[in-house]
Amino acid sequence: MNEMQRIKPAPIRKILHVAVAPERAFDVFVGMGLWWLKGHSVIAQLQQTEQVDVVIEPRAGGRWYEVGSNGGEYDWGRVVVYDRPGHLVLTWQLGADFTFDPTLRTTVEVRFVTEGAGTRVEFEHRDLEQFGDAAGALRDSMDRGWGDLLDGFGRLAAG
Repeated sequence: MNEMQRIKPAPIRKILHVAVAPERAFDVFVGMGLWWLKGHSVIAQLQQTEQVDVVIEPRAGGRWYEVGSNGGEYDWGRVVVYDRPGHLVLTWQLGADFTFDPTLRTTVEVRFVTEGAGTRVEFEHRDLEQFGDAAGALRDSMDRGWGDLLDGFGRLAAG
């Protein structure tokens, strides 16, 4: 019996330029609740409550989660690297159906690099093969989603 070989999906990569110092860009990024689109809320769908915040705890080993208006919390992943102002690594542990899966680990890495009077923000979401058969379609959807989200981040960072 021949085993089918899977093609590993390409990581989602985005590069933004913001006219602020890396410290400001990093702080705005980790203040995700200020720029995260409410339409991209897991807690709203699963717990029938409005999203009021997205929290990245400021330390390696911290949680990455969403908070609802009912006081409920919903885990998205964990903080792997929290190195202000230059580097942030998170695990994304939401499955293809956006439910939390403690055994799933894809990686979101963000670098904040001084460039002229501003900052180049290098974003990558990788290890998407962990989504299994849904990886291809999910990658395309998440690529659009991250683009929309990072546009909001860029506007807030520059404002």
